[in-house]
Amino acid sequence: MKQLKLQWFGFLGSLLLVMLLSSCGGPNSILKSGKPDLIYNTALDFYGKEKWSRASTFFEASHHYYQGTPREDSILFFNARCKYKDRDYETAVELFDIFRRRFGRSVFIEDAEGMHAMCYYYLSPGPKRDQSMTSQAIISIAEFISHYPESEQVPQFRAINQELTERLHEKAYLNAYTYYKIGRYKSAITTLKNALKTYPDSKYREEIMYLIVASGYELAHNSIPSKQADRYLSMSDSYVTFKYEFPESKHLKELEQYFEEAKDFRDKHSDKDPEQEEDEE
Repeated sequence: MKQLKLQWFGFLGSLLLVMLLSSCGGPNSILKSGKPDLIYNTALDFYGKEKWSRASTFFEASHHYYQGTPREDSILFFNARCKYKDRDYETAVELFDIFRRRFGRSVFIEDAEGMHAMCYYYLSPGPKRDQSMTSQAIISIAEFISHYPESEQVPQFRAINQELTERLHEKAYLNAYTYYKIGRYKSAITTLKNALKTYPDSKYREEIMYLIVASGYELAHNSIPSKQADRYLSMSDSYVTFKYEFPESKHLKELEQYFEEAKDFRDKHSDKDPEQEEDEE
C-alpha cells in the first residue's frame, strides 16, 4: 500500500533501536520506560520487521501519549493493520471502523477502508452458517467502490463481491431445501419463493423452481381432501411456469407425473356443471 511508505522517512534505524533495546534491558523495560518516542519507534521497528503482535503491543502502549496529536492517526492505523496482518480480524475491523469515523481525511483512509471491507470478507463463514458478516462485507465493499472508483483494488473487490453474493444465494437455497428435506412443505414453498424473489439471478434458480413444484405436489398429495383441489391447482401453475422457463430440464419427466396426478384429481373431483344439476332436479 503506497501510503505506508510516507511514514518511514525520518524514523530511527533498526541498528539504533537494537542498541536502545540492549541498553534499556529489553522490550519490557522499554514499555515501562515512560519514554513515548522510544516506545513508538520500537513499535515501528517491529512493524518494519513484520513482527505484528509485538508491534501492536508497543503501538497500544504509545497510544495514550499521543492522543490529540498528529501522530495519533498513524498509531491507530498501524495498530489496526498489525491486527489485520496477524489475522485478528474481529479486533482489526473494530479498530478500522474507529479510524474511519475519527480520521476521515487521513492519508491512510483509503487503505483503512479497504482493509475494513476485507476484514468482513475474511470473517464471512461458509454458506451453511449465519451470513450476517457476508452481508456486511458486501455493504463495505460497495462503500469502498463508491468512494474510490479509480482504486486499483476495485477489480479485486468486484470479484469478491460476486463470490459473496453467490454465497448468499447458496445460503437461501440451503435454507429452503432444509424445509423440503424434513417434510415441511408449506414452509419450503414460502422460503423458496422468497429466495427466488430476493435473488432472481441465482444460479440455483432451476433447482429452486423445481423444489417449489415438488413441495407443492407433496403438500397437495398429503393434504386432507378439502384442501387438495386448491393445492393441486397451485402446484400445476408452478409446473407450467417451470416448464416454460426450463423446457429441457432433467426434472421435467418427474414433474410431468405430478402434473398428471393433479389433473386426474381435478377431473375426478370437478364440480358438476349447471346443466347437469338442472337435469338431476
